[in-house]
Parts: sequence; C-alpha cells; structure tokens
Amino acid sequence: MTPQLTAKTGRSPAQTTFSGPKDRADALPPTRNRWSRRQRQDFFIFLALALPNLALIAVFTYVPLFNNLYYSTLNWTLGSASATVVGLDNYVTFFTGADAGRVLGTTAVFTAATVGGSMVLGLLLALALNSKVRGTTFARSAVFAPYVLSGVGVGLVWLFIFDPGYGVLAWILRGLGQQSPQWINDPELSLVMVIIVYVWKNLGYCAVVFLAGLQSLPQDVMEAASLDGASSFRRFVSMSLPLLSPTTFFLLITTMLSSLQAFDLIRIMTPLGSGTSTLIYEAYLQAFGAYNRAGYSAAISVVLFVILLVITVLQLRFVERKVHYS
Repeated sequence: MTPQLTAKTGRSPAQTTFSGPKDRADALPPTRNRWSRRQRQDFFIFLALALPNLALIAVFTYVPLFNNLYYSTLNWTLGSASATVVGLDNYVTFFTGADAGRVLGTTAVFTAATVGGSMVLGLLLALALNSKVRGTTFARSAVFAPYVLSGVGVGLVWLFIFDPGYGVLAWILRGLGQQSPQWINDPELSLVMVIIVYVWKNLGYCAVVFLAGLQSLPQDVMEAASLDGASSFRRFVSMSLPLLSPTTFFLLITTMLSSLQAFDLIRIMTPLGSGTSTLIYEAYLQAFGAYNRAGYSAAISVVLFVILLVITVLQLRFVERKVHYS
C-alpha cells in the first residue's frame, strides 16, 4: 500500500508533526523583561543616595575645573572687572620663559626626593616595627602621629629648629663650634629643608601602610623558606618585596600625587617661594602674590592637572602590570 500524502506538506501522517502550545510560545518574539517592583525601588533608592553626592562633585570639582580651563585663556588681573581673551598665550609665556624650567625642575626634585625618601625610610621603619618586642604599639602611634598633625603647626615648629639665628639646630652646632647653614635664606638649602620636613611628616603614613602589608604576608611560605635555609635578607628580597608590590604600588601613587600638591609646609616655611616654587605654589604666587596674574596662574594649574592625569594613567596602565597580587 502506498503511503497517503497530505495535501499541504506532501508528507505522510506519520511524518507530520503538530506544534503544540509550547512550540507556538517558542516561535513568538521574546518579550522585554520589565523591572519588578523591588528593582524599581532599589533604583530609586540608588538615585536618592547617589544624586546628592554626584551634584556636590559636579559643583565643587568639575565646575571649577572647567572654569579654570576658561580662565587660563584670559589675560586677567585678579580683582579686575574686565578680562581679555588671549587664547593659549599664557601657556606659551610659561613654557617659553624662565619659569617653566625653574618651576618644573623644583617640582621634579621635590617630588622625587619626598616620594623616594618617604617610601624607603618607611619600609625600613616598618621592618623595625614588625618585630615582636615591647613598646611597638607606642612606637607605631608615635611614628604615625606627625602625619595627622597640621602642616601649619609642623612648619612653625621646624622653622624654630632650622632658624640660623636662634634655632635649636643652630644652638647645637654652635656648641660644637660650627656655624649654622642659612637654611631659610639660601634657595638650595630652603628646598632641602622643606624636603626633610615633608619626609618626616609623611614617614609614618608609609611605615604604617608597609607594616600592614608585612603583617598580611603568608607566614607559611616564609617559614618554609626559612626551613630551606634562606637567610632573612634573601627572604626579604626574593619573597617579601615581590609580595609587597600591591602595597608599594598604592603608596607610589598616593605619595606622588600628595607631593605634587604639597602646599602648606612650603607656604609656612618659605613664604616667598625662594628655591621652593613648585607648580602648585607658583600658581598661588602668581594669583595671590605681587603679580595678581589670575589667568597665568590658571594656566599653571592646568599644567599641573595634566601632569597629575598623565602620571596616574601611566601608573595604572603600565606599572600595575608588574604588580603581583597574592
């Protein structure tokens, strides 16, 4: 008997399939998922909590940033009711004059010395504080205390120490038959003086962060290396330092950004900026000093912002590749 074909499909009844409700549902276009009531509530709570913070960030960060970019294109004396648009002339004046080499050089020396000194001395101090001896808790508190002190107060105290006439250091040197250096009057020594004080103030911060990193190292790995005969120096160089790379990377970013924006100590210890005019302090002197060049000061501030942005991007893009996360 020949099989009977259906009129529409040309197949036998045994080969003909019928789509049920499930198949028809699969054939329908997918419907868009709608938010549930709980999801809408969570979204509105997020907006209620985030919008005030975003508004504050916009008002106090981004609006001044864009205003400063605009002011940098003006020839404007601070306090004047009128200003002249000069385009990029302020930037050309800065980079073609003597200010650029002097200010950028001072900024580079100050940043490299303070970042390197704080991190190296902080690591050594953290190694000492990591030992299990009496008095380490008090020592940790004493080391960290200068970091939370006011920069103005710290600067005033150290001015009394470094003063070449009646300072404590001058009194000690006179007792030894030596003459006190002119820390305040000599531009080169003024920069050294500010660097010493800045490193002393931020040393505790680096030490405490490095100490936290040292205490989080896996002790079983260290004990295994010790049992294998590795010396303390070998364990530190081959194991502790690589494992501390996330901490080192974090401190490198934070201390560098902090040093580039250091202001209070420089303002208190060297009000005229003789030998200590970093980018941020030069911007202050140009705007609020004897020059009142607000547009030129805004241009220097933009240069500092670009440097901070480039350093941050380079560190996050390239330096982080060498960080070993445990």
